[in-house]
Amino acid sequence: MAASVLLVMGDGEQQKALQEKIIDKASKIEPGSEAGKMGPVIDAGSYEKIMKYIEKSVENGAELLLDGRSWSKNEFAKNGGCWIGPTIIKHSSKEDAAMKEEIFGPVLSIYQVKSWSEAIEIENGNPFGNAASVYTTNGGHAEWFVSRFRASMLGINIGIPVPREPFSFGGLYGTQSKYGDMDITGDGAIEFFTNRIKVTSQ
Repeated sequence: MAASVLLVMGDGEQQKALQEKIIDKASKIEPGSEAGKMGPVIDAGSYEKIMKYIEKSVENGAELLLDGRSWSKNEFAKNGGCWIGPTIIKHSSKEDAAMKEEIFGPVLSIYQVKSWSEAIEIENGNPFGNAASVYTTNGGHAEWFVSRFRASMLGINIGIPVPREPFSFGGLYGTQSKYGDMDITGDGAIEFFTNRIKVTSQ
């Protein structure tokens, strides 16, 4: 699950406070393999891919609110491993690749929208349809978004809206997050591995 894009409605004090809190929490994450710390990405291919997204965003005018590329020169990197720290990108263009593609790295993209409709347009214009979330204190606002999201796992005030068993995990038909029939967990998985045998007798 790569919940890597945060769409922020408006540009008031609350929004700025949210942004600062995210930066503060992310900047306190330390490299390492102990509990509560963050390790390296899985391999050199992933490392290069993540770095490319960051660098391309900066070239397109995005602002790095937190730059995790410095981890590539830390003491852990000298002993091996592909290290990238938490990175926060504030985009000026919704067309940036990091806004549309799944990075699968410690990167959060932030984009400011002017309206709910613009937020839905960006979310539903994405080729993937795995999950979407909305943060709000208003139930009516939550219902507005949930009824319009084009994704199969939806969250309200939940960052990673993956349901627990026995509910299934999977993407939406018609998107790049859905392959074949059924989902990979829950009753879909049980059905996949089940042979329905019908006996008719008289």
